[in-house]
Amino acid sequence: MATYVIGDVQGCFRELAVLLDHLQPGTDDRLWFVGDLVNRGPGSLETLRLVKSLGSQAVSVLGNHDLHFLAIYFGGHSAKRGDTFDALLAAADADELAHWLRTLPLVHLDEALGVTMVHAGIPPFWTPKRAVELAAEVQAVLSGEGYLHFLQNLYGNQPDLWRDDLEGIDRIRLITNYFTRMRLIDGSGALDFQHKEGLENAPAHLTPWYEVFAAVQPKARIVFGHWAAIEGETGYDNIQATDTGCVWGRTLTALCIETGARVVVPAAN
Repeated sequence: MATYVIGDVQGCFRELAVLLDHLQPGTDDRLWFVGDLVNRGPGSLETLRLVKSLGSQAVSVLGNHDLHFLAIYFGGHSAKRGDTFDALLAAADADELAHWLRTLPLVHLDEALGVTMVHAGIPPFWTPKRAVELAAEVQAVLSGEGYLHFLQNLYGNQPDLWRDDLEGIDRIRLITNYFTRMRLIDGSGALDFQHKEGLENAPAHLTPWYEVFAAVQPKARIVFGHWAAIEGETGYDNIQATDTGCVWGRTLTALCIETGARVVVPAAN
């Protein structure tokens, strides 16, 4: 049995189909998706249909683009320039897919493998088990009766630093932002939302979340996506990145948890 972690698909359905053809997963193999199943690529509808059809063989966490779609569909927000949701929004099964999507978690911890999957990362002051607990707070809201209020108030950069006494939408929004939007943090653990490029020109006072995490939790194994600019490289064996920028014309990657091997397919022309 193998566990394959697939990087941000972002609607690159053709490449996903090729990747799965290369993997030839058996019925006992598992497919993990790091989130951002949709948007910017041309095949968001087909991607959601495929992942949903895989049933229990697939595990996906939510990414910021998945939440963006839900905020448009349920929360009344407008699409942004570059969004590619038209076919998904017009599909006969859009409602079914959207309701399925909002049941997905933000963090997945497999205790047998000792691996945690998240879209963007886990701040260094949370252990993986604490991350699962906090993610469950968000999932309870998103999959429950309060999902409309949450999605209507999803967007925002404040608060940007965790406090245990946060309540209400501020608490839920910040947990969500850590798990789905984090790249760089400052010395206090506050989120930076401006820098989305690589590390060569990152502001000096900011650090990649995973460098701090690796220093304080060296035994935890994390797999994540979101940050295409680092091209799947963190420099840490226990914290592995899988977003290799397929939607930007580079590659789509699957990482085998058990062996560490990577299967990579190029973006379609």
